[in-house]
Amino acid sequence: MKKVAVVYWSGTGNTEAMANAVAEGAKAAGAEVTVMTSATFTPDKVDEFDSIAFGCPSMGDEVLEETEFDPMFTECESKLSGKPIALFGSYGWGSGEWMESWTERAEDDNASLVCESVICNEMPDDEGLEQCRALGKALA
Repeated sequence: MKKVAVVYWSGTGNTEAMANAVAEGAKAAGAEVTVMTSATFTPDKVDEFDSIAFGCPSMGDEVLEETEFDPMFTECESKLSGKPIALFGSYGWGSGEWMESWTERAEDDNASLVCESVICNEMPDDEGLEQCRALGKALA
């Protein structure tokens, strides 16, 4: 059984809803899933999991949340080479540029992106939640 971590930051609950759907998908595919916020995830935990889903909404000028999530992700980057990961998050405006930049960053870290990143405008609708479940299944 694969061990999957779902690590997220959410300010309004939109990305949290996505994280829960990712966890549902991974569990449905037979994985052991741990869901945690970015405040509780540290680089030493990267090796405890077979794969990791990282979730963060777009903030400010289409960037990752800068106080908690981005510092945590930055600290983890040196351990992501070859690690199966997936990225997801919500946004309220813009074009999704933050996800394109984040995906490039993960690729530069030589992380193994298991599927296309999932973005949802505001609260995820049924289609968005299903995409999150599929992301979770891809990690399992």
